[in-house]
Amino acid sequence: MQMPKPSEQILARKSQIVARLQAVLPKGAVIHDPIQTRVYECDALTAYKCPPLCAVLPASTAEVSAVMKVCFEEGVPVVPRGAGTSLAGGALPTADSVILGVARLTDVIDADYDNRFIQVQTGRTNLSVTGAVEEEGFFYAPDPSSQLACAIAGNIAMNSGGAHCLKYGVTTNNLMGVTMVMADGEVVEIGGAHLDAGGLDLLGLICGSEGQLGIVTEATLRILAKPEGARPVLVGFDSNEVAGACVSDIIKAGILPVAIEFMDRPVIRATEDFAKAGYPDCEALLIIEVEGSDAEIDDQLARIIKIAKTHNPVELRESTSAAESAAIWLGRKSAFGAMGQINDYMCLDGTIPVSELPFVLRRIGEMSAEYGLGVGNVFHAGDGNMHPLILFDANKPGDLEKCEALGADILTLCVEVGGCLTGEHGVGVEKRDLMRRQYTDEDLEIQLAVKDVFDPKWILNPAKVFPLSTTETRRG
Repeated sequence: MQMPKPSEQILARKSQIVARLQAVLPKGAVIHDPIQTRVYECDALTAYKCPPLCAVLPASTAEVSAVMKVCFEEGVPVVPRGAGTSLAGGALPTADSVILGVARLTDVIDADYDNRFIQVQTGRTNLSVTGAVEEEGFFYAPDPSSQLACAIAGNIAMNSGGAHCLKYGVTTNNLMGVTMVMADGEVVEIGGAHLDAGGLDLLGLICGSEGQLGIVTEATLRILAKPEGARPVLVGFDSNEVAGACVSDIIKAGILPVAIEFMDRPVIRATEDFAKAGYPDCEALLIIEVEGSDAEIDDQLARIIKIAKTHNPVELRESTSAAESAAIWLGRKSAFGAMGQINDYMCLDGTIPVSELPFVLRRIGEMSAEYGLGVGNVFHAGDGNMHPLILFDANKPGDLEKCEALGADILTLCVEVGGCLTGEHGVGVEKRDLMRRQYTDEDLEIQLAVKDVFDPKWILNPAKVFPLSTTETRRG
């Protein structure tokens, strides 16, 4: 993977830049020792690493603004970083960049239960947003698998989803407003605690912009009343294609579960060894959860089970207790950690029409055999958000490159069947060079022009999202 050459001029001015940042931040908020900055050399896409010039940890919007003013004046690139859980290299620094971490921005600013919103600083973790409101009977819907660790800032940057977003939508459907620091340090308010803002949909533009347009320091989020109850059913099948067809039939029937999760044999076996959830010995399984009153749950599950039975499941297990529900979800929630125990892997997130699931799953299996690399599938099947895990050996010469080539082919397949390159992980550096497989040059030029407006010096999150060949002239 190609990265832009660092600015020798900026590297030569490191002491000056660090001194200016130390002057506007509290003691200890600027990290510049080369050993300490190695903590920030990568995110969860660990195949690529580069220590930054330094890292800063502001604790308020005002401090973020002060940092951005210094970096704008000095022409120093800034890489925003949430919790570092990005699987697409979204927080990978360049050697001449400042990492701006939001880990100290963790306050709850306001919670309004009558109007169903919470305002938080964006360093707060996803799960802790629900933790702040659950005693009042509310929750925050988007639930990425990394929700225990991932920050709201990163969720907004990548428009993160999660297992239960089939019903409730992804981050953009639950984001009401932001406080954002622009590239030059100006602070702007966009949206807020109301249903919709007039004028251009700037909030929709910012959510999913991957730190390219500004630093989001505060967010107003929609919170929802907890449902009366929820219950999952586990269904095992003798092939991936049949499981995919079952998902398609459930959606075509007009049923809207809160979640439909898919796991194939490699993932099932890995999670059994790791978590011992008691999953059946089968080629693929679905976890389908519905919620509401007891009568609603019974009705929805009866319809789902009727559809599932037409696909000759090898096992069908409906939960009858909280303990059984937890056991059904245990393996799914452990899947990524379990796979990490057996292999290095690269996790993709191409998204496809649900009707194409059987075909795409079959083609992924064929591609896996062609490349000689294993692929485990675990993903949000209800909205077609694929998560193929390509297994490779990071210590074997050529394996990473082979893994990247297979990943590119799988993502291209997603686009070819009417889907897109990313569902929730973002483009980052992982898919940057694939953007032309989804967008024309004219499409990309419009996106680049938007960034020109928000970030005229192109200092925010360099070398991400856009092919380097399209950005070299803009970066100067």
